[in-house]
Amino acid sequence: MVQADDADSFLVTAIRKGDQRAWHQLIDRYQGRLMAFARSRLKEAGDAEDAVQETLLGFVTSLKHYDESRSLETYLFAILRYKIGEILTRRQRRGEFTTGFDIDDDTPGTLEPEDPETPSRVAAGHEREKRQADLLATILRRLIEELRDRGKLEDLQVIEALFYMGMRNKEIADLVGRDEKAIAGIKFRALGRLQEFLAEAAGTDRSVLEDSQLSAEATISKIWRQRRLSCLKRGTIGSYLLGVLEEPWLSYTRFHLETVRCLMCHANLEDLSTESEVARDERLGEQIFQSSVGFLSRPGSA
Repeated sequence: MVQADDADSFLVTAIRKGDQRAWHQLIDRYQGRLMAFARSRLKEAGDAEDAVQETLLGFVTSLKHYDESRSLETYLFAILRYKIGEILTRRQRRGEFTTGFDIDDDTPGTLEPEDPETPSRVAAGHEREKRQADLLATILRRLIEELRDRGKLEDLQVIEALFYMGMRNKEIADLVGRDEKAIAGIKFRALGRLQEFLAEAAGTDRSVLEDSQLSAEATISKIWRQRRLSCLKRGTIGSYLLGVLEEPWLSYTRFHLETVRCLMCHANLEDLSTESEVARDERLGEQIFQSSVGFLSRPGSA
């Protein structure tokens, strides 16, 4: 069976060569879930369509900068968040009502420092923050994968509620129906494993941990959200919709969708739930394709 990442890599390789059919397939593959996410953030349907069209156009016109080691889905959602932020910023400037979209929610932004800094200091700070974020994502992903591989999905629910949602031990105990001491034990073991992973990873680049602490920009909750560390695979969501998902994955999937309310997983859920809306998808997909296909053959677009 071809994995999603393999299929994405195949399409991107073909698109880099100017393959129009591959570009059309990529649009068909992603426009539904991108639209579902955009509609959840933007009040006007037209704005949502514009955001998705600009996202895919932005991707194909900057394809030469895309690092294929990154998840294509994550990359496209990052662009989409940025486009949504632009649309909401324009609304605010016109004095229009906006949704509760959080500009800091994975959206690139510009913060002016309180004290003047040289360009070199700013660049060095950004590079350090990126390395810290990469390191933190690595050890968190390792913990999540370990819990999944061992079938400890109930523990993963607790960890997600603690680290991602910021809930307290007692709140989680009430939520999942477990003893508060058990929650504390799970937290203690998880922190211990993270410390072990951190010691191993930091050993290769101790400069990442200057002043023995991670910067405020590399908080666990933010990195967890940005990197989609515990997002469900599309196939898992499909099995959930079909009613064939078995325990313990059924409980964890329900928790991730209904309690954590991961926006991107909800976008995939809505997309899979409404795949019968072929006419709408075909219309928008063809519109996006026609407006962007010309960039495939332009020099420097791949």
